[in-house]
Amino acid sequence: MTTDIKAALRALHIETPSWAYGNSGTRFKVFAQRGVPRDPYEKLADAAQVHAHTGVAPTVALHIPWDKVADYAHLAAHARELGVGIGAINSNVFQDDAYMLGSVTNPDPAVRRKALAHLLECVDIMDATGSDTLKLWFSDGTNYPGQDDIRARQDRLAEALSAVYARLGEGRRFLLEYKLFEPAFYTTDVPDWGTAYAHCLRLGPKAQVVVDTGHHAPGVNIEFIVAFLLREGKLGGFDFNSRFYADDDLMVGAADPFQLFRIMYEVVRGGGLTAGVAFMLDQCHNIEPKIPGQIRSVMNVQEATAKALLVDRDALAAAQAGGDVLGANAVLMDAYNTDVRPLLAELREETGLAPDPMAAYAKSGYFEKIAAERVGGTQAGWGA
Repeated sequence: MTTDIKAALRALHIETPSWAYGNSGTRFKVFAQRGVPRDPYEKLADAAQVHAHTGVAPTVALHIPWDKVADYAHLAAHARELGVGIGAINSNVFQDDAYMLGSVTNPDPAVRRKALAHLLECVDIMDATGSDTLKLWFSDGTNYPGQDDIRARQDRLAEALSAVYARLGEGRRFLLEYKLFEPAFYTTDVPDWGTAYAHCLRLGPKAQVVVDTGHHAPGVNIEFIVAFLLREGKLGGFDFNSRFYADDDLMVGAADPFQLFRIMYEVVRGGGLTAGVAFMLDQCHNIEPKIPGQIRSVMNVQEATAKALLVDRDALAAAQAGGDVLGANAVLMDAYNTDVRPLLAELREETGLAPDPMAAYAKSGYFEKIAAERVGGTQAGWGA
């Protein structure tokens, strides 16, 4: 059994986001840190450090235009030289003044055309970098009753998604992200998994839902959503992070590691440990050091996955079939309460890595190097 678990953990692929290596924060303040990248090339170098110390973070998601360069093929080649690759391409239709009343759902056709042109540009960037995934998130919505026609906005959204879908090449897909609220406070045009699922279902197999673990109301059973979408073949991936109150974008597993374990159990049970379900981090906050924060999140996902793989599925099924409520719960709790850190340390050593990625990075001297070298220029940030 340990051999099978190790094989599954070796195959784990956790994508880190380029924007997590830049300065970020809250809507009130972005705090600058030493050694922060000044361009996408330096972001890739930092991401390569996460992969070098964890062994399971081989791709980096880009965000356009935050990561805009003149030659995307050159950027992809540079990534390969560093030992990583380009992952999902993330669009940005929420930071232009024209999008104050929405992007693809805006009542102004000219604004909608502008937003769609950007989405199609992102597909071109996919082609140039070799990415197979486009990630779409829309801040579109309204703040006041009567501000716009709710149904008409869904029609406009469907029209834009259809145009993007038609442009996707073979082996390409888009993931539609949903968010409960913010920055729209009365209606959000893609507020929940059901809305995202309905649009993706209508379009076809190249459209799937991405679950951001921070984008739910308190008490929402995220693992149910995961189980349902897996059953329907519509779970395209995760944006892993944590929240305490709303959309806090904290390190995954920081707020509720038991929830992360429950989610990962449904992934394992539903056959979601495949390349078809993207495990992406989406955290960017303002107090933790950038690279160690990503390493810690990767480790947290690894630990939750290892515990999920330890669940005795046969014992659980027997308890469930027999109506043994406490027995079934105990099977899950036994796996969750297992200390999997020695197993993961052993696995890393078997693959030639240091057993403790956090300690190995701290000893590497990389931070001291970039803090000394990256002086001057404009630090990367999320454009707030």
